[in-house]
Order: sequence, then C-alpha cells, then structure tokens
Amino acid sequence: MPPIGLIRSRTAAARSRRRTPLPGPRGRPRTGRLGGWLNRNRRLAVALLLCAAAGIAVHQLTPAPAHTVPGLAAARDLPAGATLGATDVTAVSVPPAVLSLGTFTDAAEVSGKQLAAPLRKGQLFTDAQLVGPGLLTGAPPGSAAVPLRMADPTSIQLVSPGQLVDVVLTSGLGYEQKSASKVLAAAVPVLWTSEREGQSGQWLAAGDSDGLMVVAATPSQASALAGASTQGKLFFVLVNRPPG
Repeated sequence: MPPIGLIRSRTAAARSRRRTPLPGPRGRPRTGRLGGWLNRNRRLAVALLLCAAAGIAVHQLTPAPAHTVPGLAAARDLPAGATLGATDVTAVSVPPAVLSLGTFTDAAEVSGKQLAAPLRKGQLFTDAQLVGPGLLTGAPPGSAAVPLRMADPTSIQLVSPGQLVDVVLTSGLGYEQKSASKVLAAAVPVLWTSEREGQSGQWLAAGDSDGLMVVAATPSQASALAGASTQGKLFFVLVNRPPG
C-alpha cells in the first residue's frame, strides 16, 4: 500500500490537470485567441479602426440632400427677340426659394414665345422676360401696355426694352398749318420694339409691325396715347430721368 503522502500528491496533480486547459486550439481560451490575432495583425486592426472612425466622421459631416424642384433655364446665351425652340431651353433642378411667381417649369409653355430681353446661359425663364402681358410685372397697379407706331420706323433701332422715352405728338403739315409738338407721356419705360423680333410680333395677331413700340403707361397716359397716331406723327425722345 502506497504511503499516504504519495496518494495525496497524486490526487493534487490530478486536480491540477483538470483545471489546466488542454493544449491545442480547442483548449485555448477565447481571450487568448483574440489577443494572439491582434498581436499578429496589429497594423490591420489599426487600419480597420481608422476606416471605421473616418466613415463615422464623413457620415456626421455630410449634409442631407437638399430639396429641389424642377425649372427651365436658358441652354445658351439668347438674344432679345429670339423665338424659343427646343434647343434653347433646358430642364434644371433648383431650390424652391429660387423659383419666383411666373417661373416656367414645362418646356411647352415657352415654346414659340419671344424673348423681350437677352438671357445668359443658365438664367431661369419667367413671364417677365417674354413678349406679352408678363412684361408689366412690377408696374404700378392699373398700368397698361400701349402699342405705338413711330413716324420714323428706323428710329426704333435706337431704343431697347427698359429704356425711358418721352412720347411726342407732332401735328400740322408744316406748310399751310404750323407744326405743333406735345409730350403725350413722359419717361415711360419701353417694353418691346419691333426691332427686337425676327418675325411678326406676338403683341399683334397679324399685320406689319415695322416701327412699332410697346410702352408701359399709367391710366392717364394710356388715355392720351390711345389713337394718338391718328392725330399726327409720333416720335420718341430718349431720357434718363425717372417718371415723376
């Protein structure tokens, strides 16, 4: 029979073997495996952490996509008087705040219309830039667009939309009857001239438009200008003073 001390020694050794993990992959603790992998792939782990941090930073700093709405803009520089076609307009997406009242969003709405003023590439189309009632945008309440036929059609070449003119009526033949001149409307803005068109204007249904000018007039000026061409010859004088 073995000595009692030897039996105790063997029992303690067996207990120690049961507590100690078995060698090999299955007996290795998980924390030990992770630590070993990190030791072997330290650079890769650092790179992964840096990529994750960069992705989080980009996500936090990237603003949310801005809300946009459709609009129509000039596809190229367009001169005053141009008749708009499919190649002259392009669809764009713009912030809602950019669109104003009278802005067009459908190309069919401007097709065949005529520009009253030049447009730069990228400018949005509005009714205030086209020949028609929209040219009175911003005019005082009650204003009217009055067409006038100048006695000298070639003088129309000297004036452009936006300029201020005095409209002068000259009556009398100059021989038997002395000529008299009268200012019918002072410092009225020019909205459109026949010189700016390539074909018959959209202010008229048909007919010759040579020498025609359209001005914005107050109700009293409109009354004085209506039918004035039947009373004599109409001329204009370019001025740079505001109406008043």
